Amino acid sequence: MRRAPFAAWAVLAGALAGCSPNPAYYSLAPVPGAPEGGGPRVVELRRVSLAGYLDRQEMVLASQGYRLRITPRSVWAESPADMIGRVLVENLSQRLPGTVVFREATGATVTPRATVAVSVQRFDATSTGPLVLRALVTVSRRDGHATGQVFTLTVPRDADTPDALVASMSAALGQLADRIAGMVAGGAV
Repeated sequence: MRRAPFAAWAVLAGALAGCSPNPAYYSLAPVPGAPEGGGPRVVELRRVSLAGYLDRQEMVLASQGYRLRITPRSVWAESPADMIGRVLVENLSQRLPGTVVFREATGATVTPRATVAVSVQRFDATSTGPLVLRALVTVSRRDGHATGQVFTLTVPRDADTPDALVASMSAALGQLADRIAGMVAGGAV
């Protein structure tokens, strides 16, 4: 007799689980930019570090005051730090023709002439405002010369949706890659 209520609850839980929608998976994409000349032959991008609130599979859609709006059904298709690193490598490779750009720990056996480190401190939007990307970028050359700079970039969003956020984030990474390429090519180093 005790099995009947348990079985009913199990059937109900299974039915409710079947009603929940599948998550939508998102990935950032590289965007084209203007090529920079004069870069070193080999550049290594260190693993991107992220503020803790960004280091999650669920997308942080917006922040307002002390509250984050996280979309549990909109998730990243890969680790956010890995995805940002992958897109930055693609963006930098396009912007630095003649330069081999690779990510740390990829098995590459070449010695880089410059190393880039990126620490993302903010990468979200307010519910009614633009996307904001704030990142500390350091470029270290093999000769020991190094420099760092904090970039705060804003990109408008077309709507308050995950699709619009991902498009704005991709555009912001393109703008960040423009600045990094300038640093690597010698503009700020």
